[in-house]
Amino acid sequence: MPETFTYTFDTPTYKGKTSFSTGLFIDGKWVDGAKKTTIDVINPTNGKLITKISEAVKEDVDTAVIAAQKAFDTVWGLNTPGAQRGRLLNKLADLMEANFDELAAIEALDNGKTFGWAKDVDVTESIACIRYYAGWADKIQGKVIETSDAKLTYTRHEPIGVVGQIIPWNFPLMMFAWKIGPALATGNCTVLKPSEFTPLTAIRMTELIQEAGFPPGVVNVIVGYGHIVGQAISEHPHIEKVAFTGSTLVGRKVMEAAARSNLKNVTLELGGKSPNIIFEDADIDQAVKFTSHGIFWNHGQACCAGSRIFVHEKVYDEFLTKFTAKAKSLKIGDPFGVDTYQGPQVSQIQFDRIMGYIDSGKEQGATCHLGGERFGEEGYFIKPTIFTDVKPDMKIVQEEIFGPVGVIIKFNNDDHVLEQANDTFYGLAAAVFSKNIDRALQIAHKLKAGTAWVNCINQLHPQVPFGGFKQSGIGRELGEYALENYTAVKAVHVNFRTTVD
Repeated sequence: MPETFTYTFDTPTYKGKTSFSTGLFIDGKWVDGAKKTTIDVINPTNGKLITKISEAVKEDVDTAVIAAQKAFDTVWGLNTPGAQRGRLLNKLADLMEANFDELAAIEALDNGKTFGWAKDVDVTESIACIRYYAGWADKIQGKVIETSDAKLTYTRHEPIGVVGQIIPWNFPLMMFAWKIGPALATGNCTVLKPSEFTPLTAIRMTELIQEAGFPPGVVNVIVGYGHIVGQAISEHPHIEKVAFTGSTLVGRKVMEAAARSNLKNVTLELGGKSPNIIFEDADIDQAVKFTSHGIFWNHGQACCAGSRIFVHEKVYDEFLTKFTAKAKSLKIGDPFGVDTYQGPQVSQIQFDRIMGYIDSGKEQGATCHLGGERFGEEGYFIKPTIFTDVKPDMKIVQEEIFGPVGVIIKFNNDDHVLEQANDTFYGLAAAVFSKNIDRALQIAHKLKAGTAWVNCINQLHPQVPFGGFKQSGIGRELGEYALENYTAVKAVHVNFRTTVD
């Protein structure tokens, strides 16, 4: 039997206790993995062990798929009316609200993000997402199509069946909600793999899912390594759809595995190298605040981070001075500390990767204007870092760093900055700051990105679609658009009077 994880929080911002199983959640039960091995979960603030959790392997994926298919065929899918699915999703949201601070604390402990941000964004937006899709559950509908008076022709939007979902480590709870919300609302059953770096909120959520009353097998959560469990999900012949959020490199592997197996439907929300354009007529103080949020929020571990900062030459010096002061003011430290803005990076691997990019920027001749160093003596903390004097072909300009590292690029021409902004194989998000709304919208419309923010950045809402152009992904998360990822359209022809010889 799996162990029980118990932890007491005694911090300046939260005092409480959590306790839950560390097992795989399959068919409504917490179980050991097939090989009875475990994965270490590490505290990113000090590099020490938090707990061990059950490790899933390929055989566990097979077991979870069987459970999900049984649930779909008997107690879920077309067997459960949309109104009932909506009630269960709303009940889950109620339970998340009842355990609000506990979920935020687990997220901060596991991921390293601050308790304040986890409360204000991660938990708040996750609940909003579940409620949003609860409202859609009884509104999944087709249409009647006129063909002739002798026939009735209509479409049905039916659930696909068993879907596989693979989520990343940067927003563990929010990505969990983004994935299960539309999948369950439309009547699918899921086999979901959280990141092995940050599995704890997903495991805790399984208890709330069970308490809410979802039938066994509807949601199965199994934690394992990507090259084993992620691969098994992507190529499983009885999973008809896979959704993945993560790097472009791994997204390619997911898509390849899906193509080599059963040509399952694939949606991918992948990396980004988002441009943030500051024109000379922008409100500089507001642009500085949003730019700081755009690159340093969540320690830079956001696929939509505004990491390429283009500043008009007329306001470059003013912007750089104020942006530098803002970055220096950000408090780094204990995620549960009072007024802490930035905690540690998620892991030693990610810490080393970011520091490698910082070293590359210095070696290629960029000026490390601020930061570029480790913060503290333990854990995976990196100081907010700003590079200037960069060139377009530098790695820090072209590649996704996924850390608190921004590059500032001077420009003096609208067409030229647009060309530079679009000079990337990514296309997830972009931002424009200008008081001239005509100019701002013209640029926003020409940017090759799935989201364009005007006079703001990193604004996400459950009802607004999110996803990428180019190599930033396929399909959309959130909003009504996400429902299309989880339904199959069936055309039905009913003959009244037509005959054939």
